[in-house]
Amino acid sequence: MKSHPRIGVRPVLDGRWGGTRENVENQTRRMAKAAAWLITESLRYSDGDPVECIISDECIGGSEEAARCAAQFERSNVCATLSVTPCWCYGSETFDMNPHTVKAVWGLNATERPGAVYLQAVLAAHAQRGLPAFSIYSRDVQEKDDEQISEDVREKILLFARCAVAVGEMRNKSYVNIGSVSMGIAGSHCDPLFFQKYLGIRDEWVDMTEVLRRMVLGIYDPEEFERALNWTRENCPEGFDPNTGKQLPEIVVRSRVVPKEKHWEFTIKHYMIVRDILFGNPRLAKIGWKEEALGRNGIAGGFQGQRMWSDWLPNADFVEAIMASTFDWNGPRQPTAFATENDTLNGVSMLLGTLVAQTAPCFHDVRTYWSPEAVERVTGCAPEGLAGGGFIHLINSGATALDATGASRDQSGEPVMKPFWKMNERDVAACLAATDWCPANTDSFRGGGYSSHFRTQAEMPVTMLRINLVDGVGPVMQLAEGSTAVLDDSMHAALDRRTDPSWPTTWFVPRTTGTGAFRDVYSVMSAWGANHAVTVYGHVGDRLITLCSMLRIPVSLHNIAEERIFRPHCWGAFGTTDLEAADLQACRAYGPLYK
Repeated sequence: MKSHPRIGVRPVLDGRWGGTRENVENQTRRMAKAAAWLITESLRYSDGDPVECIISDECIGGSEEAARCAAQFERSNVCATLSVTPCWCYGSETFDMNPHTVKAVWGLNATERPGAVYLQAVLAAHAQRGLPAFSIYSRDVQEKDDEQISEDVREKILLFARCAVAVGEMRNKSYVNIGSVSMGIAGSHCDPLFFQKYLGIRDEWVDMTEVLRRMVLGIYDPEEFERALNWTRENCPEGFDPNTGKQLPEIVVRSRVVPKEKHWEFTIKHYMIVRDILFGNPRLAKIGWKEEALGRNGIAGGFQGQRMWSDWLPNADFVEAIMASTFDWNGPRQPTAFATENDTLNGVSMLLGTLVAQTAPCFHDVRTYWSPEAVERVTGCAPEGLAGGGFIHLINSGATALDATGASRDQSGEPVMKPFWKMNERDVAACLAATDWCPANTDSFRGGGYSSHFRTQAEMPVTMLRINLVDGVGPVMQLAEGSTAVLDDSMHAALDRRTDPSWPTTWFVPRTTGTGAFRDVYSVMSAWGANHAVTVYGHVGDRLITLCSMLRIPVSLHNIAEERIFRPHCWGAFGTTDLEAADLQACRAYGPLYK
């Protein structure tokens, strides 16, 4: 049975009986209902269900009613509260004191009934008590009986609610490490205190031998396996073989223990087992494996792969690519943040990105900055259009969500990446047709397997992001809004073959500002904090900034205009000129959400 995190709406009013309360009670409750309706009609959970709101059973005019509301919300899995009022109320007597809920207050901007005065008073109380809250207040004065939600208030309510639900969806879930540290990558060192204190997530560790155990003992659904194998044969054509013409060293030949003709069978079982480890599968209980049927309560995970696995067994590229895509042989379904090389920090970045964008998270190496001059030197032609100022080569070692092909289309026929509930048969077929599966390059994968091979074939708005851990600072977020770029075939081929052309490629152009880390594309590449990054569809940097402020993770690099930034009101106490420095100080002062 599903238990979604809810938004609790708190109708707050002046508690004085004898004419005052009676005059505003109905209006206050209508405000609450309007806000709840807006959220439910506009937003969805990551599983596609409409976001649920619960309204306090009674209006809150004092501490007794505030306590009753808190008790009601505790029974109802409320992760965030939105207090609404058209009038003056008693600040510290009515505010939400629960330290574990994310908070916002909407005060009606109408001079006859000073909801905005209460808003300022209660925000001062929140700041003084160490309980950050978001301020929602319209730019224009409204009439006291105007029940329309203005556009600027609407945008803030939805931005707050979307990000607050993301906080709730992570809480008490698990990040599942399958394996350990890959090739000394720092992000593969899972920091359980970071997950616990900042995200409310439990870490789970599963040895990679568990995948082999389940293969050997048949701990997977045999009927689904046959269906999946047929689907793969029909929809996953093999691409070119990068090993053609190679004289394989003896050590590589000796390392191949799974025959080539069995690689697809092995790979499909691998995917099914990894999925079942994270999420469980009731079918396993029916064939006698009750413990394995439970899963690990996962919301995200990663697979070590290199090198203890991929040096002798087929790689996990298919597993990682399909886990992160919005479909498999069972049809459209929710994508999973699942990290290559178990880079847990990129796995978290995938998770945060997909929670706010609700599209497939795409894992990348941040491989190369190509200046216009270097492109012209190598190809004989200068890049033009969007790519004219240079671009970044995003490419992963064989695994990226197939949605990144850009093959899906919206109602106007424009390329897009969609939430899974909007994916149709044509979209799925197009993403599959734009992808082939190259036999794994033995230079990287002695044990074989298959790598997803495509290039992003359309210009689309995307946001690149990455969480890093910095000693003395803690977690920090970097993000860059921009666009994918399309190069002509000859230019793409010339540049792509300088790395591994059997892997998936996206050419990315961040939006530059002419100053600081966004002075130009090279500056963005130079300032990036790790070898990996994630892209998600759309310009969602404002959502990520809001979400990070809820989690108390500072954003150290971004190209988001100031008017789009929405953080708790008390962040202004840490400075209003240098917002990045103020964000860092505020996050440091308040500490992680689950300290």
